[in-house]
Amino acid sequence: MLDSPPKAAKSRPKRKGRQVAALPFRHALGGGLEVLIMTSRSTGRVVIPKGWPMKKLHDAKAAAREAYEEAGIVGKVRRKAIGSYPYWKRLIDSFQYVKVDVFPLEVEGQLEDWPEKGDRRLVWIKPEDAALLLDEPALADLVRRFASKKKPKRRSKEMAA
Repeated sequence: MLDSPPKAAKSRPKRKGRQVAALPFRHALGGGLEVLIMTSRSTGRVVIPKGWPMKKLHDAKAAAREAYEEAGIVGKVRRKAIGSYPYWKRLIDSFQYVKVDVFPLEVEGQLEDWPEKGDRRLVWIKPEDAALLLDEPALADLVRRFASKKKPKRRSKEMAA
């Protein structure tokens, strides 16, 4: 009797090639806009919070959930995406081409604790500086376009904490 072939190492099944992301933003104390960027857990690349769509959650809410899990951010997410960008997702044994829909998230605060706290470095930065650090050129363009359309407001000192 022949032995059956060895089973392949288990890897996460490929999902459809679409993710959702939040673009967390706030109004700086001196006026102008700031966006939150962070490092990815696995490679240390500069990214924004993103992940796979979630069953029973609108894509905008799923993006807000990712911002909470990855950066402890809470706020008001817009239901309409400001655009999308493509990138190659690194999987265990391959790469997958993924399109990411980006939803603006006006930040109201950051929690003391969150699921991935300590796994990433987070920084609030001017959008034009964030665009220089982001790895995906189409995401950098989205950030620039978003910032150019936002009307400047001043953040109150209470919101600065």
